[in-house]
Amino acid sequence: MSNATIENVVGTPTSKKERISRYFQFLLLLLAGGAIYPLLYLRQNFEVSILEVFNITISELGSYYSALGVMYMVCYLPSGWLADKFSPRLLITFSMAATGGLGLWFATIPSKAVLPYIFLGWGLAAGLTFWASLIKGVKMLAGKNEQGRFFGILDGGRGLVEAVLATIAVGLFAYMIETSGDSTTVALKQVIHLYAYTCLTLAVVIFLFFKNKNEVEEVKNVRKGNLLSNLKFLASIPEMWLVAGVIFCGYQLFWATYSFSAYMQQSYEVTAVTAGFITVAKLWMRPIGGIGAGFLGDRYRIENVLAVSLVGSSCGLLLMIVLPGMQSIFFLLLLVLFIGVLTYAIRGLYWAILDGCEVPPQVTGLAVGVISLIAYTPDIFLPMLNGYLAENYKGLTVYHLYFGYIAVMGFVGAVACMKLKQMIDAKQGA
Repeated sequence: MSNATIENVVGTPTSKKERISRYFQFLLLLLAGGAIYPLLYLRQNFEVSILEVFNITISELGSYYSALGVMYMVCYLPSGWLADKFSPRLLITFSMAATGGLGLWFATIPSKAVLPYIFLGWGLAAGLTFWASLIKGVKMLAGKNEQGRFFGILDGGRGLVEAVLATIAVGLFAYMIETSGDSTTVALKQVIHLYAYTCLTLAVVIFLFFKNKNEVEEVKNVRKGNLLSNLKFLASIPEMWLVAGVIFCGYQLFWATYSFSAYMQQSYEVTAVTAGFITVAKLWMRPIGGIGAGFLGDRYRIENVLAVSLVGSSCGLLLMIVLPGMQSIFFLLLLVLFIGVLTYAIRGLYWAILDGCEVPPQVTGLAVGVISLIAYTPDIFLPMLNGYLAENYKGLTVYHLYFGYIAVMGFVGAVACMKLKQMIDAKQGA
């Protein structure tokens, strides 16, 4: 088979113009992925302020995020179906516009009765019309030997966008409170507006400039058979279920980082601004972890790098449990950055292992939906678990139990990752 034929098979453009076009489409996907989720997960840097401004408890906030997770779960399968049927330009444009619009509503500081509907709406926008379309779009743009770096750059690039926005947001928040003397409510409103208008702007840009012809052609070549037959076909791929297991475990490690801001404020009595700056510093580890792991994965094998990252981040969480006894904010900062690098490496790689399952392009969107249905169940039960622990235990015991459980899941994910590697090797050697 000629080199040109091989390049066509793996979907790698052969001309300079095609490569530039491919990278431009990838950049738009990266920007969308980096801007849409920070608004939904504003608690990562402003949890204590959200509780104060909206006059809610941590259990109530956890219930909102559980509702968000439930909506994700409901949407994952139809999201995959939509990604195989419709243009990502329309799906992603709608997602960005809806997310930004709901953000403007959120900025009005509505009553408790309204908040669940906003979170459900966010779940619809970021789940039904966005997630599978994003993952499939990147997988189709990447060549056979580029999966690690493309997904690594996707997550690292998303992290860079998120870190830039978060740095601006925390800086704005600090300026309004400490320099202008504004209230926490006014400062938080401006932060929400920043994220909401960013999403709305990207909705316009993507609608005008996203034109991935290869993806449109792929939509037309849907695999023959109805939804049930396609699901049965995917269920017959055993490696796909291990991919779901690895992502299920790895995603929980990332969820643990959402509690770092509140943990530092309660354990070390630092201010909300100080905790915000530390968590923003962690966000800057995402480009390093995601992009670095992507290139390492393509060189040393994705499964190997992913397993090492899972074990390393789990050990970091265990250290997080014992570290408060040292009473050292410096070592805490180093540990937060260490865990941040590894959790972002995990996020940058775990979707790349889907390539080893050899899923046909025509049902890749549906495969993403099926895997996500299993892998992202932590969106539902982890907020509930966190709230339960907060209500039934006191002090650092809450974090000891929470971080300890998630660390165990990280070790389980590493074992699943090595099992997947064995199965892929066995299939290729057969």
